Formats: sequence, C-alpha cells, structure tokens
Amino acid sequence: MVDDRVDTIGRLAQWKVDNLGPSSCKKSEPFKVGLWNWCFLIIRNHHLFIHLYPEPSRASKENPPHARIVLRISNAGVGSSRKFHISPVQEKLIKTEDDFVWTVDTAPVGRFIIDVEFLDLKICTMKGEEASSIWPSDGNLLSVAAQSSSLHCLAHMFDEAIHADLTIITADGTFRAHKAVRSASSPVFQSMFHHDLKEKESSTIHIEDMSLESCKALISYFYGTIKQEDFWKHRLPLLAAANKYDIGGLKGCCEESLLEDLNSGNVLQMLSEAWFYQLHKLKKECMVFLFEFGKIYDVSGDEMNTFFQHADKELIVEMFQEMLTIPNPVKRKSVWMEDDCWS
Repeated sequence: MVDDRVDTIGRLAQWKVDNLGPSSCKKSEPFKVGLWNWCFLIIRNHHLFIHLYPEPSRASKENPPHARIVLRISNAGVGSSRKFHISPVQEKLIKTEDDFVWTVDTAPVGRFIIDVEFLDLKICTMKGEEASSIWPSDGNLLSVAAQSSSLHCLAHMFDEAIHADLTIITADGTFRAHKAVRSASSPVFQSMFHHDLKEKESSTIHIEDMSLESCKALISYFYGTIKQEDFWKHRLPLLAAANKYDIGGLKGCCEESLLEDLNSGNVLQMLSEAWFYQLHKLKKECMVFLFEFGKIYDVSGDEMNTFFQHADKELIVEMFQEMLTIPNPVKRKSVWMEDDCWS
C-alpha cells in the first residue's frame, strides 16, 4: 500500500502516514538503508510511540547495526503551519523492535510525516570486535581483484618509484610516477606526453592545485590500488581532478559516493558541487532532498543566505522552478528574497 511505503534518499528515510486513530498501531513496509532492511512501527495510545528496527534476518542477527540517528515528526501542513517535533540524537545498538522507541507526548492530528536521518551506521559482530562504520568502507571502488598479485606489483612499483620516468610537483611536495600509467588513465595526460608540450620535454607535471596527499590518492586510483579510506577522505579533490583531466570512471565513483553521503548537514555543499561539476544525478537528488522531503526546513537562515551569496544565479532560478513543480510547495523563506542574494 502507498500509505505503508517509506521513501529513501541518501541517509534519509521518510514515511507519510494518513490518519492514525486512537489506540491503534501501524507498521511500514521495509526500507533499505545501509546493509539492513528497516521498519517503522507506530503505536498511538495516550502518546505516540515510534519504533525503528532492522527486519529479522541473518544480517541483522550476525551483524546488528549500531545506529546514530535523529528523528523528526511533523504534520503535513504547508509553510509556517507545519509543526515539528525533533528527537535528540540517539546512538545505540538496535536488534529488535523494542531496542529503540521514541515517545512523542503530543501526537499530530491528521496526516503526518516521520523522518529518520542516519548520521552513522556501524557494523557490530557477534565476536565482540570494535564496531566499524559502513560508509567509509562500503563503496564500489575496490573489488576482489584489488587483492591480486599484479596489483600488488603495481603498488610496489609506485611506492618504490621503480623505473619511474615522471616527476609530479604538487602544492606541498614532489613524487615520482610513470608516464604510461597516467597516459592510459586520462586522455589529457596522454595528449601532454604525445605532443611536443613542455611536459614531454621535461618529464615533469605541475599539479599545484592539489596537495601531495590528494595527488597520491589520484595516482593510486590510476594504479588500481587506492584504499577506501583515502578515496573517502580525498573524494572532493579527486572529483575536481576527474573533471579537469577527463577521468570519467573516477568522476562517476565520486558522484555515487557523494550520493550515499547526502544529509542535512551537507546538502547545500553537495548541490554546489553537483552544479559546478555537472553531476546531474546528484543535483536532482539534492533538489528532492530539500523540497520533496522537506529538509529545506532544517536549513538555517544564515546557511541559506551564505549559500545564495555564492551560488550561481542559474542554480537559484532552477531551485525556485523545482520548488514550484512539487505538490504543496514549501513556503519560501524570506532570506530567498533578499536583494543581496541576487547581487
């Protein structure tokens, strides 16, 4: 049923609930965030009790989630008529439907909306090992092939600069690499070494808009040996490099990683990056996150003002157009109409 469906985007899940009568309960359809299928269970008595839990499965039994979450409940009004209750940030191990319950003293009347934003999800094991976050380590960049002996050889060749024939000068350091690997990875680098350009003559490339650490992460990507934690840490500089040097595969990986990490705290930054680097999927998801999911309410006036002072005017127009296409559009904040947004 549509009323039981939970919509998800990035780390956010939203359930729109029709009238819930007194002394009644309702369960949502399962929805996936991270490695687990989750469910809401709401019980209305004198108060409203909101349960959140992973569906019973082998994954939830052997690797139960340790979640850091924040919930929000609101009526389905428009603009200033919309009222919110927001939970404190909760952090706990959740195995069963009774492990997490949020009690709302004043339940909304009529149709209402429940949001849960997963600030972090960690995997717990039955062996008592330290819980580890799923997001820095579950990307799609590495595969079993990364463990092959050939890639270990490539990593050794890079680390030890074996037969290196190229010097790379970054903003804060220098290291050695191989022309052939860079040429095979980027048509821009291939052109540098193929034509009679200064890079071909000197065997030196200046990449002074990247730090040494970020540039080494880029080269590790070329060699197929980048570590997930390095990719996660440097993905914005990597995105800029992918755009500059026409590295399509890396650009796609960066966009998928940013999509997975979309949340209330970074959605405006993500939207700016999506616009600048023409990441159409990420841009669309940011718009949906802000307007269809109503997270525009979570953005402060100062944040919005700063965003509009630096945002491209065409992006601002597109945001207004997107807002006007959705049902029951949110009320515009007064800051949107300030003159300095358009100066």
